[in-house]
Amino acid sequence: MRFGARIAAAFRAEPTILGIVEKTGEEDPVLQALQKARDILSDYQLKAELITKAGSPVAEIVKRTREGSYDLVVVGAVRKTTRDPFWRSVDTRWMSGSAYKIIEVIEPPVLVVIGEPAGLRRIVICTSGAAHADAAVAFAGEIAGHMNAVVDLLHVTPEPPAMYADLIRLEEDTDRLLASSSRLGRTLRRQKELLEETGVFGEFRLRHGPVVPEVLRELRRTEYGLVVVGSASAKDKMRQYVMGDVTREIVNHAELPVLVLRTGPKQLKRRFGDLLDSLFRRPDELPALPE
Repeated sequence: MRFGARIAAAFRAEPTILGIVEKTGEEDPVLQALQKARDILSDYQLKAELITKAGSPVAEIVKRTREGSYDLVVVGAVRKTTRDPFWRSVDTRWMSGSAYKIIEVIEPPVLVVIGEPAGLRRIVICTSGAAHADAAVAFAGEIAGHMNAVVDLLHVTPEPPAMYADLIRLEEDTDRLLASSSRLGRTLRRQKELLEETGVFGEFRLRHGPVVPEVLRELRRTEYGLVVVGSASAKDKMRQYVMGDVTREIVNHAELPVLVLRTGPKQLKRRFGDLLDSLFRRPDELPALPE
């Protein structure tokens, strides 16, 4: 709640707190949790709308996001544990099924807050080098601008066949890759420039090897406050999204908040085009955030 409140305060957003009663008799605990959440938002000079619903959490969240116009959905998540045949507790490091459903079904971006997040001073965007991720890069850059954070771009080149040895040498040389006329080089260069234009660019980090292990290694190596990943549209009538293997593994194993953005070529452009112009304020217009 506090992590989401910091972002909401920076954007002068109008937050809604949604409490869901799954079983009869849970009304009082839910109301108490809502009041505590509202008190937290009050610390950030935010007035929140409180909504209580009864039913399945995933179904109610999906319904609410379709009825209202929300730019970001913030959920807390915990790791699930299981037991092996000897009844020993084993950390499977898998997120709950509800968190997956929320990420894949609703249209707005989803911020999954895991554990006790640290300060938001450095953000890393995991980019595949696809052109349709530009809007996600721009959106994350705007968040960084309002949070006084810097943004690193991370691209991992998977293990290619031996016949592409020249490509390996090229992509291990960061400067040569960014200056190259290849499609990947042009896209990564443009994404870097998008962040430079907003004054939040930190570093471009190029890694080589299996994508997920390299990403997780980078997250452990640097003290990031947020990791940004993408999910693609399934292009069906229900506007569902597909969380690919890389995104799913990052959500499962990252020990920090994960922002999952829609990287379809149309969704982000439509969603954030006018939003960014209308919401953003100069840093000197923003209220001071509580420590």
